Amino acid sequence: MAHLKKRSRTLLAAALLVALAGCGTGSHPEGAAPVKKAAPAVPKRATVPAGLPGMPPLLDPHDVYAADRPNRLSPVVRNFPSRVYVPNTNSNTVSVIDPTTYQVVETIPVGVQPQHVVPSWDMKTLWVNNNRGHTLTPIDPATGVAGKPVEVHDPYNLYFTPNGKYAVVMASLDRELVFRDPHTMERKKSVPVSCYGVNHADFSADGRYFIVSCEFSGELLKVDTEKMEVIGQQKLPFQGAMPQDVKISPDGKTFYIADMMAHGMWVLDGEKFTTPGLLPTGKGCHGLYVGRDSREMYVSNRGEGSVSVFDFQQNKLTKKWWLPDGGSPDMGGVSADGKVLWLSGRYDSEVYAIDTTTGKQLARIPVGSGPHGLAVYPQPGRYSLGHTGIFR
Repeated sequence: MAHLKKRSRTLLAAALLVALAGCGTGSHPEGAAPVKKAAPAVPKRATVPAGLPGMPPLLDPHDVYAADRPNRLSPVVRNFPSRVYVPNTNSNTVSVIDPTTYQVVETIPVGVQPQHVVPSWDMKTLWVNNNRGHTLTPIDPATGVAGKPVEVHDPYNLYFTPNGKYAVVMASLDRELVFRDPHTMERKKSVPVSCYGVNHADFSADGRYFIVSCEFSGELLKVDTEKMEVIGQQKLPFQGAMPQDVKISPDGKTFYIADMMAHGMWVLDGEKFTTPGLLPTGKGCHGLYVGRDSREMYVSNRGEGSVSVFDFQQNKLTKKWWLPDGGSPDMGGVSADGKVLWLSGRYDSEVYAIDTTTGKQLARIPVGSGPHGLAVYPQPGRYSLGHTGIFR
């Protein structure tokens, strides 16, 4: 009897084992090995496009102007005397102003029709763009002495690639972008363009492309910096548009393009390069200058003698300053401490100094005829992208 009970327990245990073997999480064909579950896929990290080879990395990825804080002068420029250099297009001279006294302390003869005074990428030289004289006059900012002119055809404006590899001449009437050696100005590559009047530009945050305004045909170009090729072109949606200065937002997401006939700024998505929208500022919108705290941008309205103030964070115009006796505020820059906005009076043979806190005019200084792209120097920053001083 005990033997039968023991055998019954053995059979029951065997039956239970068979039953449990059939309680899997899934069924398999007879004789097939169970299939292991795949491990969950690890999501790939989004790759951030690399910046232009050789370009110094941004100090702050959220602010392209982080190196431009008040009085943060590079050791290269720290001992340069503070001056305002004013190219007089009709007088073929550069007026040099002492900003502490608001007085012209020197007048330098240069070539025919000087348009802009441009700091070099390494910040050691100021280049005067003698547009119709087809030369660049170098000025040593340490001494204020002009050197021997360098032959460069049709230099309306001048920029430098963010890695310092090339100078880019805006050859407006030649209808070319000319890439040159940044020191000798030897021609490296000429890029013909189909628009008219290339004149101003600014670079993307990663330096891989730049946006160019074409004044006389109302167009914009997008240029690949490394390939030195035009990769985009569009006509602005305004009859008679005349785009001027170009400036990127601190966060690197938006380009602003002044337009003196549309009387406002075009707001452009540089990456997508889609049709921009227009933000009215004032008659003859012309120059764009970012404040030292990256919060505001000063917009000169040449046709009405005013300056509009744009707040980046609020994404709107917040103030408008009027010159008390009128005028024609054009191109310029902000003082090293950020307290004064300097602008040339294009049609009034004068320069304006404006308090950036109150908008009050501090001085009107007589200069030569047709003052244009003045440069305040030195300014904070690690290197120059050109024009009247775009520093990063």
